[in-house]
Amino acid sequence: MPQAFRNTLLTLRDLIVSAGPLAFLGVGLLLLAYWWLNPTPPATVTLATGPAQSAYEEFGKRYQSALAVDGIQVRLLPSEGSSHNLQLLRDGQADVAFVQGGTAELQPDDADTLVSLGSLFVEPVWLFYRTETAQRLAKAPRIDSLRQLRGWRVNVGSDGSGVPKLMERLLDANKVPPGAVKMSRLEQTPATVEFLAGRLDALVFASAPESLMVQMLLQTPGVQLLDFAQHEAYARRFPFLSPVTLPRGVVDLASNVPQRDVRLVASTTSLLARDGTHPALLTLFAQNAQKMHGGAGWFNRAREFPNSRNSELPIAKEGDRAMNEPVPMLQRYLPFWLANLIERMWLVLGILLAVMLPLSRVVPPLYQFRVRSRVFRWYGRLREIENAVEAGKADTDATVQALNALEAQVEKVSVPLSYADELYALRNHIHLVRKKLLRT
Repeated sequence: MPQAFRNTLLTLRDLIVSAGPLAFLGVGLLLLAYWWLNPTPPATVTLATGPAQSAYEEFGKRYQSALAVDGIQVRLLPSEGSSHNLQLLRDGQADVAFVQGGTAELQPDDADTLVSLGSLFVEPVWLFYRTETAQRLAKAPRIDSLRQLRGWRVNVGSDGSGVPKLMERLLDANKVPPGAVKMSRLEQTPATVEFLAGRLDALVFASAPESLMVQMLLQTPGVQLLDFAQHEAYARRFPFLSPVTLPRGVVDLASNVPQRDVRLVASTTSLLARDGTHPALLTLFAQNAQKMHGGAGWFNRAREFPNSRNSELPIAKEGDRAMNEPVPMLQRYLPFWLANLIERMWLVLGILLAVMLPLSRVVPPLYQFRVRSRVFRWYGRLREIENAVEAGKADTDATVQALNALEAQVEKVSVPLSYADELYALRNHIHLVRKKLLRT
């Protein structure tokens, strides 16, 4: 092995041994911080959506596609609707879910276990009825009050949707006694089939206009949408409801659908999450919510949603940041996983640097001590020989052999060039002791 290469290896070994404990401490602290902060989100998250062909299902598919770009698999969990979604969150079967305000009663501990990522959109109460039924039972081509539903066959949706509870409250406010309306609780698809076949007089949905059922029924001949003439009064009586208007022609301008402004009442749907859901996942959902729900719609102007109004639960800090602050700079230029890792670890890295920099000042003296110790340790043996010579107790031949052996050992010592003067000083001192021995 060439001497220069051997010297390089020895120098590198000394450097590693000297800085090794400090490096081990730094890596250990970094791993401990990584374990404690858990910056990497799970690869899979469960989103509770809603019935087939509902707006919740459609939005769930959009979130699934959006998060797939960042390597997150969104598992869509179908449900009966808003109330069912809330129960799935409580039971831990879903991590995130769409929940409509006013369709389920919150429990006292929900504020401690659930958080909101903001209100996403309004969901009007769509009450579709048959024109033929209105003429036969109400003696008019149109109706504009829930009181006119007495004796009608009305489907209010499954219990899990929360609409039955909402309709009971609205009918009670109109002094319509239980049983006055023949209510059924079929799911959307079979209920729509029964309605179109004439075996139901009216259907009630609480859904965003993106629902395929709503889009279809709005353009079905012989089907009309209830105009809530008292929609402002409903909003005053029920805080979770808002008065909205479906503008004339917004469904189809060419066909002028609807043919007049329709007054409706609407609740607000929020994106709720379990409090233990990974913060990075909440950030992704909140940021994508800005893209999906921030545009103008039938009932809102651009950038009105998402917002923190009408929230019945605490707003998660990730949701508040997405609504009120721009996208972090790192996320604009780096992949999300890397930007998230840096953002969540930067404080720890700063503290680690603040601790490690002063400790790193120990490394150069330690390195110097290790290199010089390869030279200095032979001075002890040389001092023993010299003391024996000065005391006159040394045998000349034995002492010469000891000096020769010592010199042979020293010749095998390798040190960096910057410390070569100390090695040559040791050799010179061995030569001086040999001269002193020969004089005596």
